[in-house]
Amino acid sequence: MTVGLRLDEAVWGLLQRALQLYRDNPRATAGLRHQLARLEQPLRIAVAGPWRSGKSTVLNAIMGEEVAPVGDADGTDVFTWYEDAPQPRAIAYSTSHPPQDLAMVKSATGMRVDLVGWRAGELRDIVVRWPTRALRQMTLIDTPAITGVDEHGRAPVMDRVLRDADAVLYLTRDGRGTDLRVLETSRESAVGQAAPVNVVLVLSRADETGGGQIDALLTARQLARRQYRDPRVNALCVDTVACSGLIGLAGRMLSESDFAVLAQLARVPREALEPHLLSADRFAGGELPVRLDAGVRAALLDRLGLFGVRLATTLVRTGCDNRAKLSAELIRRSGLTELRESVNRLLIDRRDALKARSAMVAVEALLRAEPEPGTDELLTMLEQILAGAHEFQELRLLAALRNTRLGFDTELAEEARRLVGGDGVGLAARLGVEHDATTQQLWDVAADAQWSWRNRAEDSSLRLTQRRGAQVVVRSCEGMLAELAEGGR
Repeated sequence: MTVGLRLDEAVWGLLQRALQLYRDNPRATAGLRHQLARLEQPLRIAVAGPWRSGKSTVLNAIMGEEVAPVGDADGTDVFTWYEDAPQPRAIAYSTSHPPQDLAMVKSATGMRVDLVGWRAGELRDIVVRWPTRALRQMTLIDTPAITGVDEHGRAPVMDRVLRDADAVLYLTRDGRGTDLRVLETSRESAVGQAAPVNVVLVLSRADETGGGQIDALLTARQLARRQYRDPRVNALCVDTVACSGLIGLAGRMLSESDFAVLAQLARVPREALEPHLLSADRFAGGELPVRLDAGVRAALLDRLGLFGVRLATTLVRTGCDNRAKLSAELIRRSGLTELRESVNRLLIDRRDALKARSAMVAVEALLRAEPEPGTDELLTMLEQILAGAHEFQELRLLAALRNTRLGFDTELAEEARRLVGGDGVGLAARLGVEHDATTQQLWDVAADAQWSWRNRAEDSSLRLTQRRGAQVVVRSCEGMLAELAEGGR
């Protein structure tokens, strides 16, 4: 939704003005044209985080197929891009050779790309084109491990992530210390400080929380909620989600043979099986109460992990008596559903604003790094876009509502959050009505909301921050009414 200033048109105009200013600088103009092209491309979402944070596993869980990591690229400086395409293809981009196609091997659960013949450090990017609905509206980027900030306060991998991606899923065990210092580097520019945050923080080893006890996923969700309320954390991310990529992927990939093995284990009395589930070594090498060969045990541990085996056998005992039921429950408990909803609601639904944000970051960096006569005028134009674009105002209000600093009571804060798109940017989601509501019903609800929030915006007894927040809500309501008047639903 756009009210008043059209963000996409304003940013397009900014890029055109910058192209004119740097017309004699081939490198700068190439970068600006690249930003123009990105506005028409799917949203780029980087999956980033420190070593062994589970990036490739979460990426696979989102896609529902085993496609990452590519060959031996995991642990190197290679960025791997996953794009939708009619036919599978993998292309290597190196620092010293032209792009080259890579051999791909399809399997029952996904594919594998071979990197035979490439030396360490030779590759910069791998683009994997893969036909899947999961990539219709986004490009996923599997990134190298982030090792923290250097002596200059920089995180080189994160610097490239922030240049190349429109949004970030930042994976962490606990969302503290080094991880927060890395995320703070995204707030250093004027755009970074004024534009909406584009990071979802993911507590990605949720199955290991609290020592991997059977209630680990519940404990991880509670930790995520506490983190979400921390002012330092919610200043750096739009949401905090606990997700076990391993359990989510296992649920999406669970086969009938996997279920049969788990059901066989579940038939063993709990007290007889539990001693064998105290460690992976005991399960893999000990003498189980049922006959399972070493290969089956290893495959089960690889698919589910020890915690997943414990959880799955418990679920089978308590009613998940077929593959479909167990698959659905594993996905639900993993947090994958919440993560995908967060990605859709906060990132994909806001893709135009986030792509505009990326373009503005690039323009600001160029203007400050290579000033020309006329630079100050363009910086002023950029600042005006930041201040006036309603899409950014909505997202800034959502951030303010999260940490309760506006002072609205719970009911009003929830209504404001919904009206500015906190539950989704569609009209029905914003207005809190059924998706089959008539145009007249939508109009009535939007008009009532506009009237009540306009009164708050003009109420001198409220604090200035509350009145300004109410003004943003009023503009959102005006946008909905305008959309309905034009025949939108």
